[in-house]
Order: sequence, then C-alpha cells, then structure tokens
Amino acid sequence: MKCRICRAKAIISLPQHNLALCAEHFDAWMLKRVTKAIEEFGMFSKEDKILVAVSGGKDSLALWDILLRLGYDSSGLYINLGIKEGDYSDESERLTTAFANRANAELYVVNIEQLHGMSIPDKAYTKKRKTCSLCGVTKRYYMNKIARDMGFDVIATGHNLDDQAAALLGNMLFWKMDYLAKGAPYSPPMKAGEFAKAKPMVYCTEKEDTVYCLLRGIAYIERECPYSKGATSLRWKRALFEMEESSPGAKQAFYFGYVKNIDLFAGKDEKEDVPPLTCRVCGTPSWNEVCSFCSTWDLHVDEI
Repeated sequence: MKCRICRAKAIISLPQHNLALCAEHFDAWMLKRVTKAIEEFGMFSKEDKILVAVSGGKDSLALWDILLRLGYDSSGLYINLGIKEGDYSDESERLTTAFANRANAELYVVNIEQLHGMSIPDKAYTKKRKTCSLCGVTKRYYMNKIARDMGFDVIATGHNLDDQAAALLGNMLFWKMDYLAKGAPYSPPMKAGEFAKAKPMVYCTEKEDTVYCLLRGIAYIERECPYSKGATSLRWKRALFEMEESSPGAKQAFYFGYVKNIDLFAGKDEKEDVPPLTCRVCGTPSWNEVCSFCSTWDLHVDEI
C-alpha cells in the first residue's frame, strides 16, 4: 500500500476517501481536516481564546495538539471526577498534565472530590442517580464556569465523527426532537458576552485520532471509562461500524447529510434556548431558581 500523494509506504488506509497516506501526509491531512471544520462552520479565529475540554483520551489530546500547532490560543481544562477503578481519573490527569507540560500550554484542573468532599460515583450512589448522568451535569457546569470566569470565547471538545454519528443514530431511532435540533458541530454564544461551543474533530474518526496520537508520540489513556460499559452509544457505534465496513463513507454521509438539513428539526424559536433565570446559588443561567448542578450537589447560598 503506497501513499496516494508521494508513493512512499502508506501507514493508514482511508477507504471512505479512497485514500492511503504515509506518515508525513497523514499528519498534514489531519491538520487540514480540523481546519476545514473550523472554517466551514465558522467556529473561531486566531483572536479567540479557546478552552479545550481534555479527558486524557486520544480525541481531546489530539484536538489540543492540533489547535496549538495551528496557532490557536488554546488552554486545557481537566475535570478529575474521582473515579478510583483502575486509578482511572488520576491516570487521566497525569497524562493530561504531561501533555500540557510537553506543549508548554496552560491547563486548568478541577478536582471534584477536593471541591465537594465526594467523588462523582459516590455522589451518584447517595443521590440514587446514574453515574453518567451526574457526570454530564457536573462536567458541563465546570466547563461553563471556567469559560465564563476566565473569559474564554469558545469551549472546544474532542467529539469526532464516530461520536456525532452514533449520537445522531440514537436520537433518530427514538425521535428525540430537542436533541436532533441541537446536534450541529458548532453552537454560537447564547447571548453577548457568552461563549460558543465547537467540535473541530468532527471530520475525523476514532481510528484517525488514534493514529495521529501514535505518530505524534502523545500518550493517552487507552481504557474506556469504567462506567461506560453497556452504554447505548457503544451499540450505535458498532452498528455504524458494520455499515461503514460494507459501505465506506456511510458515516460521513449520514451525519453531514443531517447537518445540511438540521433546520428541519428546529421546532421552536431560538430565543427559547436561552435560560430565562439565573441560579440563586451560583448565579449561572438556569431554567429554574436553583440550577441542576447546585440542586444535585445540595449546595446552599452560605456555601458559595
């Protein structure tokens, strides 16, 4: 197998693009794919401050590395959830910190157990809630809080094409209209002075992110989160993988066909997407007098 561009030995086959590339040209191709997403969806510019939500995994570390190489003003945020199984959270933090040090980049670290006296799994147990649900509420809160407090213009996450296509499949199977209306790779700020949310890896797959990290010598946590076992998203990914095997390019056609027609799912006025209240505890935008984060963590005014 030879590189389509230079005819040297290829290190990766990309049948969905009818392409094979050597290490040098694959590296350049990855930077072009991220640049394409940023420019096509108007995600951000070199003047914007970007907060990259990093988990210690391949996708978010690949994203942060690419943004730094492209010259974007990007800092990282790692949220230590206190997952003890296999030393998962601490190992993820160690790998994220090692990357930040190597890249000489700024990294913010939020430790949930230190801040709230309890890990995510322990809190989920006491509240009789699913760990993944509580994790999502908590991570969103701290991503928004750091972005707001530190004056970032954009929150960027490492969601890739596999992630987006799997989420879309699940939402379409059960016709979750609210989610189908909001599955685009980019969401502009809700109002002036707020921040946008972007997924610049949307043209890249998990396989491509993995190869990129290996070529760049980026160490990442290879294990899935212990609480992801049995997640429906993994089933949707397996189904899409089988489709892709028999019909290369199906995933990209499926997801970007949806993005092209996303307005079909817009069922309400955009203004209704802006929370009308501010949480009386933490002051963040909220649909209720107390936001879901403060309610979940049993916070009170005198604790803030």
